[in-house]
Amino acid sequence: MVASPEIYLTPEQYLQMEENSDIKHEYIDGYIYAMAEALDPHVTIALNLATLVRNHVRGSGCRVYIADMKARIESLNRYYYPDVIVTCDERDRETPADKKFPCLIVEVLSNSTEAFDRGDKFADYQTLESLQEYVLINTKRQRVECFRRNEQGLWVLQSYTAADQSFQLQSIKFEGTMADLYEDVVFETPESA
Repeated sequence: MVASPEIYLTPEQYLQMEENSDIKHEYIDGYIYAMAEALDPHVTIALNLATLVRNHVRGSGCRVYIADMKARIESLNRYYYPDVIVTCDERDRETPADKKFPCLIVEVLSNSTEAFDRGDKFADYQTLESLQEYVLINTKRQRVECFRRNEQGLWVLQSYTAADQSFQLQSIKFEGTMADLYEDVVFETPESA
């Protein structure tokens, strides 16, 4: 993300600007941050997962969004663009530009965003009471990290690798294969991510 700290916007100004912008921006406490363009592995993984999940939740009342739908964290004055977001909450049908009640958020990692996705962004997402699962997907090798909120409200990590052959998204009762998730992916080298 590239910061634009000289521009302070209200949430309403941000949403209006974003509607007409050629570049997507995330919004943190009044400041906007331009998003970097995604590379082929990133886009392919996100699309593969969104397709698998969409087929799984079809007819359930849950909705799957990819890349262009904002997650709104109202309590922190934040808007993020997750790579994949799933909501099963009826209240999210009232807001066509953003979703406030997701049960699942997925970020596909890249060198430029990995630290933020693992750190501050994850901390922000944890404030969403509806969020049950936060997933990080690697673009350099087959690795899926699922952070799940347990009954005590603590986040527990379960990792999946190529050796596991499959992975689970417990928030939506989904099991998929690593082969389907990584179909057509040419892995990034550390320099290209």
